[in-house]
Amino acid sequence: MWFLIAVQLFVIVLLFLIGWAIRNMKTYWMISGFENRSKEEQQQLIQNGLPQKIGSLLMTTAVGMVVLLPLHFTSFKYAIEVQFGFMIVFLLGGLIYLSKYEIPKKRKRSYLINSLLFVVIIGFISATMFLGYQDHKLIPKNDSFEITGMYGDEWNYQDIKRVELMEEMPEVTWKQNGFGLSTMAKGYFKVKEYGSSLLFIHKNSSPYLCIELKNKKIFVNGHDSKQTRSWYEQLRKKIK
Repeated sequence: MWFLIAVQLFVIVLLFLIGWAIRNMKTYWMISGFENRSKEEQQQLIQNGLPQKIGSLLMTTAVGMVVLLPLHFTSFKYAIEVQFGFMIVFLLGGLIYLSKYEIPKKRKRSYLINSLLFVVIIGFISATMFLGYQDHKLIPKNDSFEITGMYGDEWNYQDIKRVELMEEMPEVTWKQNGFGLSTMAKGYFKVKEYGSSLLFIHKNSSPYLCIELKNKKIFVNGHDSKQTRSWYEQLRKKIK
């Protein structure tokens, strides 16, 4: 948790400093595409207040994230999702609103581009979260077992070297290629003493099933302990 909070604090400080520099120090070159405008367009945008308002938008976003930060110290499970969701929606929505301060001949185009960007990004994130939060299952078959859902696959029993039921999940040190949020982790993560591993984990829901294959380590658990122990027993019978 502390690593995620540190990342969020870094993002908050970065947003605030960039916004402050744009609004108060007039570092308008930090705004994407501003330096490529003609001098006449740059002056018109400054007169309209667009660069200054972009700086204020970044600073306000940072303040909003600070306000939401205490959620991490409550029982609320989705603090990370809420905080970064706020950041994305507030920033993208703010850019759509600020299109009104564009120069008249480019205002309609700015509305269109920012609106399209909003729809694409929000749609992509929503689809990813929907798929990521879909529950996974371990399905034993005659010669193999399958884990369903995102990052799921099928593996042969003959490739299993060891199956272990663990009451505590080893420390996960780094995400390599996966989906890791407050309540779930799926994909490839670095696990202390195990190296690169494939995770299908409901966080804080012991026990955890460790399946060591010839070329891969898998950690998986169900939505409750009964389901996880059932998977463990089914695999043990298959590899005897």
